Amino acid sequence: MIIDNKNINIDDLFDEKYMHKKIKKNIFLSNHQCQILLNYKINPYECASINDLLFRIEEVLKEDSDAEDLELISKEIEEFNYYTNTNK
Repeated sequence: MIIDNKNINIDDLFDEKYMHKKIKKNIFLSNHQCQILLNYKINPYECASINDLLFRIEEVLKEDSDAEDLELISKEIEEFNYYTNTNK
């Protein structure tokens, strides 16, 4: 299927590696996100909170401006955190 001029495989949207699971209290990540974090030596299982995780990501992004995949993961985590943990 073509979406925004990109060929998107619909089956990827249902792939288990993109489904969020509970890592720790208030930290929910997909296997794909965990793998990218681990590639940058950020262990999400060691983080005390979602804010701790986001802080560690920001520290790496300050040093590595080419980490586009990590920046994307950071935005995904921030958005998930906002919709899950913010009283509206």
